[in-house]
Amino acid sequence: MSDRQPTFITQPFIDGKLTAPLTGETFDSVNPATGQVIAQVAACGQADVDAAVASARAAFDSGVWSRAAPAERKAVLLRFADLLDEHVDELALLDSIDAGKPITDTRTLDLPDAIGTIRWYAESIDKVFGHISPTGSGNLGLITREPVGVVAGVLPWNFPMATLSWKIGPALAAGNSVVIKPAELSPFSTLRTAELAAEAGLPAGVFNVVPGLGHVTGKALGLHPDVDVVAFTGSTEVGRHFLRYSADSNLKKIVLECGGKSPQLVLADQGGKLAGIAEELAGAAFWNMGENCTCGSRILVHRSLRDDLVSELVAQAAGWTVGDPQHPDTKIGALIEEAHLRKVTGYIQAGIEAGATVAIGGRQVRQDSGGWFVEPTIFTDVTPEMSIAREEIFGPVLSVLAFDTEEEAIRIANDSPYGLAASVFTDDLNAAHRVAGALRAGTVSVNCYSEGDVTTPFGGFKTSGFGGHDKGIEAFDQYTELKTTWFALN
Repeated sequence: MSDRQPTFITQPFIDGKLTAPLTGETFDSVNPATGQVIAQVAACGQADVDAAVASARAAFDSGVWSRAAPAERKAVLLRFADLLDEHVDELALLDSIDAGKPITDTRTLDLPDAIGTIRWYAESIDKVFGHISPTGSGNLGLITREPVGVVAGVLPWNFPMATLSWKIGPALAAGNSVVIKPAELSPFSTLRTAELAAEAGLPAGVFNVVPGLGHVTGKALGLHPDVDVVAFTGSTEVGRHFLRYSADSNLKKIVLECGGKSPQLVLADQGGKLAGIAEELAGAAFWNMGENCTCGSRILVHRSLRDDLVSELVAQAAGWTVGDPQHPDTKIGALIEEAHLRKVTGYIQAGIEAGATVAIGGRQVRQDSGGWFVEPTIFTDVTPEMSIAREEIFGPVLSVLAFDTEEEAIRIANDSPYGLAASVFTDDLNAAHRVAGALRAGTVSVNCYSEGDVTTPFGGFKTSGFGGHDKGIEAFDQYTELKTTWFALN
């Protein structure tokens, strides 16, 4: 493990500065790779949330950011992106230590994505504006976009910096103030980012961070009458809570990006390309330890190709090195916490008991480290009703199912409460268009695994979420209100 030790910030960031928590309560933040406590972090309660929201509301109402000229907001956010870039190694290390993520991934994928997202939304500020309606009456209908007010971002633990940028990029660009609750399992990079935002020139109160427990801090934000939008990424179960909080408070807008059980379909014409396809499929399933909402954890392959594809997948899985997250060669780091390790290994055992066959993996490893590691695991002989084929495992566990017809493949793929992402592999353009159109998912990739990039909206169908999209110009829709101003002209 690296001997570099960044600073672990443990206090809330409110009104432009680190503050003493009003509750006095803390929780342990634990290193997933060692099982050792990193630091005790403030567990913000209602009083802390009230202070953060009040600061955000005061800043918004003052107009210091919400009514600043687009060019001014753009310049500040570009300075912010530059500062993130200057501190990229520090932030990447924080996420690697905090979330068990391979340092190579945080340094080359997560942080560049986060920085690029902030820059992209900074550049979009002066390119998103209202319009005038053709009234036909000689009057003037002016349609404008206005910032919604106070945005609460409730983050997941698996991609701390990336998902933070997806929330704050468009929210800040639109002129809102934000209150962020990082996941209690990975709070440190968000707290450090708040300091850098202030250094970049973001006015006090515009960017606040309240670390804490979901059932306390997250609930307080969800029920707060002065929060206008909650943008949440996490489980479907918790997403349902935020809908209830909205109904029980001020009917705030709720934007949900929840779970997934993404199918990857390999059609019958792909027999000559299985090695390359297997590499793509394995990456979709095992990247970030499978702790990814779009994880391609269900492979649906034409029966004639199943055995050959499984052989290629096993060869690929053997190359996914499980190791110290801070070693540059590690491809699979630690699962986020011991309880999650038990959940993942419980699913593996359930798959075995249901009659599925473990083609490779299936074991906990590196127990001597004190951390929580699981081998990449591939199941064959899986049927659609098995829990490993239906439920979100959020670990490096892949199920292979066979189909005989295109119609059967589509039916199995769509037989899920989730609808976040899917992939289809075929050289038949007509089949690709037909199948992609039939798959009920927010993002469908053809001949690859991808979530798109910052230019494309990201969101799901069914219980994978609704209410808006991360990324793309479309993200402005969830952080702005449309106002019509009607002028009677003589």
